[in-house]
Amino acid sequence: MDTFSISGKTFASRLIIGTGKYPSHPVMVKAHEASGADMVTVAVRRVNISDRSKESLLDYIDTSKYFLLPNTAGCYTADDAVRTARLGREAGLSHWVKLEVIGDERTLFPDNEALIEATRVLVREGFVVLPYTSDDPVVCRKLEDAGAAAVMPLGAPIGSGLGIQNPNNIRIIREFSRVPVIVDAGVGTASDAAFAMELGADGVLMNTAIAGAQDPAAMAEAMKFAVRAGRLAYLAGRIPRKLYATASRPIEGLVGR
Repeated sequence: MDTFSISGKTFASRLIIGTGKYPSHPVMVKAHEASGADMVTVAVRRVNISDRSKESLLDYIDTSKYFLLPNTAGCYTADDAVRTARLGREAGLSHWVKLEVIGDERTLFPDNEALIEATRVLVREGFVVLPYTSDDPVVCRKLEDAGAAAVMPLGAPIGSGLGIQNPNNIRIIREFSRVPVIVDAGVGTASDAAFAMELGADGVLMNTAIAGAQDPAAMAEAMKFAVRAGRLAYLAGRIPRKLYATASRPIEGLVGR
């Protein structure tokens, strides 16, 4: 099995999925099951951690089956993101965190300066930090130097479904990164996920592409196979691109040759 590891923990699936935007919790459960994923991300602010007697999103996630990755969605400053990560840990969610520090409300692009600052703080406090960042190789290197356990460059703006907009950036990030590279945001359909993996990404994280589909469970299954196919194609090594055709069978020995 083609597993991969982050901070010493091994995962069987290279697909990571979210828990937001589903029509209902039962639909989310079916999508999770169809995806084959073994890690799901949950926004700390969406979890009722003050009164566990009331219904919570966590009631619909089997934590014996899925590894929980809390995220700091909705944070616009480093301080806010750090506080949210601490809150998630204190509530018993995890000392892992998908770190998000948003810099622009309309595009939801990350504030990379604040992201690096928050990464340094949380790493010092013992967190396993997976930062959502722009597809900038320099920023990814700085995040790695700050102690990030993986880097998560966007493929396109969150929820846009545009697919991978800067494939060369992803290739460069993968070439120089010493930690796993997980493409996060922008995937719209299965071919986008396969392409991300063909570029050499170690995994793909998505939410809207599955939750917003007409049939979330069917799309989750499609993404499962797309991630596997893209990974296998990357490992197999594609043929080089050529300007002209190459015969699929030898032409030596043919009449007139």
